[in-house]
Amino acid sequence: MGDPGLLEIADIGAGTGISARLFADRGAHVIAVEPNAEMRAAATDHPRIDWQAGTADDTQLPDASVDIVVACQAFHWFATPLTMSEFRRIARRRAAMMQYERDERDPFTKAYGDVVRAHARDDTETMRLHGLATFAHFPKARITRSAFPSVQKLDLDGVLGRAASASYLPTSGPEASSLRRGLQTAFEQYEQSGEVELAMVTFVLVADW
Repeated sequence: MGDPGLLEIADIGAGTGISARLFADRGAHVIAVEPNAEMRAAATDHPRIDWQAGTADDTQLPDASVDIVVACQAFHWFATPLTMSEFRRIARRRAAMMQYERDERDPFTKAYGDVVRAHARDDTETMRLHGLATFAHFPKARITRSAFPSVQKLDLDGVLGRAASASYLPTSGPEASSLRRGLQTAFEQYEQSGEVELAMVTFVLVADW
């Protein structure tokens, strides 16, 4: 295992820096690439994070300037050949994506997903699946894929709050009320001692060259 302090990481679609801080806290130097100025401004300062105004297909970074380029719960927004070409250009040896999804083999998690799909205002979830499939065919690279299961224990407020945090679900009006009713019905069907378990799986795909 190498020294994380020697790693230079480009975090693409970094948002407000949640994943960038995790990498930096472990010693890596991170270049957080984010096109949205408001998100960059909302980020907490960190001595090992530098911010860059750029996009996934035009990061403004020099050739072979980082060891690894990563996208954390963001690749679906820019899953194109042009983006993968840009990743290959700026990274010396590796690109990676991390993405978590519901594991709907679990009954409550399937019920939660059914309610979400019935009220979704766009195709974000389909886009995420497309992103996983696209990265799995990263050109001229060796692909490894790992999956890490986990469980979130939630009370009713936690279930409703989780849905309210999803940008593709309604937060006001009749549709939002219908969403909350559906989630409450699913919760009441599966809860034990005031909690349910939401089954999740985090996928990590790595492209090496």
